[in-house]
Amino acid sequence: MITIYHNPRCSKSRQCLLLLEETVASHLTPLALKEAQIETVKYIDNPLNFETLSTIIKKLGITPLELVRKNEAVWKELYKGKSLSDKEVINAMIEHPKLMERPIVVNGDKAVIGRPPSRVLEIL
Repeated sequence: MITIYHNPRCSKSRQCLLLLEETVASHLTPLALKEAQIETVKYIDNPLNFETLSTIIKKLGITPLELVRKNEAVWKELYKGKSLSDKEVINAMIEHPKLMERPIVVNGDKAVIGRPPSRVLEIL
């Protein structure tokens, strides 16, 4: 199963989901396509828990801070300039999901941030 952590209000996230759907559909036989699943997680509406977000970060091969959108107002107001542990950064993204870079696509033990959207092709 392929999972995309998606924000429908983000154009890059929408482009990545469309590319993912088109690529999967064009490379599979009708039977395999029926079995292939793309799970879309709207993480803004349903924030991730600590374990899930930690696992995603590990699959991305980055630090929690590298997943943060540092230009978001909430980051600048509440966290910028503070020395935060990895746990504190993860908890900040759980409390304020829009701090997460997007979209994130996970396929098994591999993951990428879909910026640009074509990066998703690396893990298919």
